[in-house]
Amino acid sequence: MLKGRLGLESSKVPHVDRVGCLYLARGALVARNGTLGFTQGTPTAADALSAGEYDIPLQGVSIILLGPGSTVSHDALRLLAHARTALAAVGEDGVRMYTAPPIIADRSGLARLQARIWADDDLRIMTARRMYALRLGEVLPHRDLNVLRGIEGARVKESYAIWAQRIGIDWQGRRYDRTAPMSADLPNQALNHAASAVEAAAAIAVCATSTIPQLGFIHEDPGQSFVLDIADLYRDTITIACAFKAAKQVIDTPTENIERVTRRLTGRELAKRKIVPDMIERIKALIEGRD
Repeated sequence: MLKGRLGLESSKVPHVDRVGCLYLARGALVARNGTLGFTQGTPTAADALSAGEYDIPLQGVSIILLGPGSTVSHDALRLLAHARTALAAVGEDGVRMYTAPPIIADRSGLARLQARIWADDDLRIMTARRMYALRLGEVLPHRDLNVLRGIEGARVKESYAIWAQRIGIDWQGRRYDRTAPMSADLPNQALNHAASAVEAAAAIAVCATSTIPQLGFIHEDPGQSFVLDIADLYRDTITIACAFKAAKQVIDTPTENIERVTRRLTGRELAKRKIVPDMIERIKALIEGRD
């Protein structure tokens, strides 16, 4: 007997056999002839598709990222839910994560492993040390999380100074007043905007892997603790670099908007370096204990 009504349950393609993400913007995602279709409107330079009609491989992707200027029909949502293909509403190039309907994954293995590691003190600190090793280039011998955080904080300060000198901007240290965000200097404002963009990419990766955002290994209190853990893996290579480059551009051209410049520059870098797929693979490797 085939499982499910008319055997449809057994016909779903496992996520392990799918490609990662598909980004669509400025068009309409609809149901067409029993599958998904996308009508691409007038594209911008950032869009990969030319204007026209496209068939979407419904079960060939794990998550569809729907960018600005797009709509989705009720029938399209029904098909996505049946195929267990996730859908997320995102900003340009995925630098904002607005919402993602909860899609039940076809396997719970990663989430169960994550919960098991998180609940075990030894496994949790081991995973935190592995995450620090990915960032710092060495496995630190310390097993106290506060000590590891202190070492990481010192390294970040050093990274700020190195990147500021490399880009050629004046850096007075990390200062940010949450009650008056616009009072910060341009490099600090840019760091806030770049961090938000990278965190959005991490949120997409966590959503795509159906892992648990609340269960972080380094961050503890925020509801997006695991998202922040993953975003921090790219602080030196993406966040700081893009922020300081954006600050330099706005310093040289004061008429430009720091948020817009930072968001677009970071978005281009995320897309060019395929950061979201890389995050997805890193999440899998971390939780499964692979190098």
